[in-house]
Amino acid sequence: MGTRDPRVDAYIAKSADFAKPVLKHLRELVHKNCPDTNETIKWSMPFFEYKGGVFCNFAAFKQHCAFGFWLGPLLEVEAKNAKAMGDFGRITSMDDLPSDKEIVRLMKAAMKLHDSGAKVPGREKSAEKAPLEIPAAFMAAVKKNKKALATFEAFTPSKKKEYVEWFTEAKAEATREKRLAQAIEWMAEGKSRHWKYQNC
Repeated sequence: MGTRDPRVDAYIAKSADFAKPVLKHLRELVHKNCPDTNETIKWSMPFFEYKGGVFCNFAAFKQHCAFGFWLGPLLEVEAKNAKAMGDFGRITSMDDLPSDKEIVRLMKAAMKLHDSGAKVPGREKSAEKAPLEIPAAFMAAVKKNKKALATFEAFTPSKKKEYVEWFTEAKAEATREKRLAQAIEWMAEGKSRHWKYQNC
């Protein structure tokens, strides 16, 4: 049986009201029709893994949400709306989704592709990771706290990225400053960005 990740619950809870029923519905369809999937968070978005590989993912934005299969380019998917990240175009309500029957058909086709070891041409090259760009203001503040600096430097690249993205994604200066102060406090205690979920 697959697993659920409490971070996905938190992600859905923080999403816009229009997105919540869409994300919940897609999540249940995935677990019902591909029960061996495991939830996780990658690149700040919920992902579903199947047999050790990425299967599909969804994301919520201010005015739309998206859903896509990792092997989507190998599937025949017709989106109702304008193209966006994912395979179903811009999803603004349940009405923008294909029928459950069609989604399930695509899931089963995607599972067969995964089982056969299929790969998307060029996927490996596009997955090459660019070096993490750390804002000078972020690093300068972290260096002022020896414990926080030691923790940050010991982090894996992905752990560092979680804190850096949390800081850089804040639109307002006041929010960035608040997040930076919180990040330094947590790192001084040896905590990662998502430490609250580690023991869940």
